[in-house]
Amino acid sequence: MEEYAREPCPWRIVDDCGGAFTMGAIGGGIFQAVKGFRNSPSGINHRVRGSLTAIRTRAPQLGGSFAVWGGLFSMIDCGLVKVRGKEDPWNSITSGAMTGAILAARNGPVAMVGSAAMGGILLALIEGAGILLTRFASSQLPTGPQFAEEPPSMSATSFGDYRQYQ
Repeated sequence: MEEYAREPCPWRIVDDCGGAFTMGAIGGGIFQAVKGFRNSPSGINHRVRGSLTAIRTRAPQLGGSFAVWGGLFSMIDCGLVKVRGKEDPWNSITSGAMTGAILAARNGPVAMVGSAAMGGILLALIEGAGILLTRFASSQLPTGPQFAEEPPSMSATSFGDYRQYQ
């Protein structure tokens, strides 16, 4: 099962890193806005100010953490594509497991194994959901005689004279 919609590998790393930063910054911003609002003293001015301060201080950090994860994941994924010579769900699952293990390396081997298992399981669930969604969508496509013949051609004058709008 090949993915044709993705960028080639050197650009995929930059693309995934930027996308992960954006996701982390936006999601973190929303989460921190709620957290800052709830933890501020009463009064709308204090709550709004607390919310904005929490967004400004924590959202970029969360975005950066997501970017590190996304960049490392993409680098490992591209390496596996090069080594294995094919692009399939096993690359993503293995990349998720290896990324989890590498990011938990400072906490020791037990944490590495746990993070690798979580990363692999998470990516297996994501890949499995993608495969199921693709199969479901492809089974919903109508087949039969309605696609056997070409649709009638549409001339420029079918909708009136388009030159009057120029």
